Amino acid sequence: MNQVLYGELVRLARGRLLATYSDVSPLIGLSMENEPDREEIARLLGEIAEFEHREGRPMLTALIVHRGNDNNPGEGFFSIAHDLGLYNGRRDQISRLTFWVNQVTSVHNHWRS
Repeated sequence: MNQVLYGELVRLARGRLLATYSDVSPLIGLSMENEPDREEIARLLGEIAEFEHREGRPMLTALIVHRGNDNNPGEGFFSIAHDLGLYNGRRDQISRLTFWVNQVTSVHNHWRS
């Protein structure tokens, strides 16, 4: 597991913050302009989500969102949540948004200082 990325996610959680993929990728030498780097950050976030799940904590990776108009998490967030049995996989926006907001709230509450 990438400790730099994990540490940044914990910092965000304790500060009750969100960040974009583009905000965190340079911290670990990645660029969202590069397709292999986008795949790598998805893999690293997946590892963190699995670790947090094994530890009985909410999805710390919920704090990473797309830059732009929607500020939503990527498809990988919902895919790993489904794989972990946390999300039923419904595709409608309300279900997805509700699940994501609940995860962000749970993360912020768990890690609050």
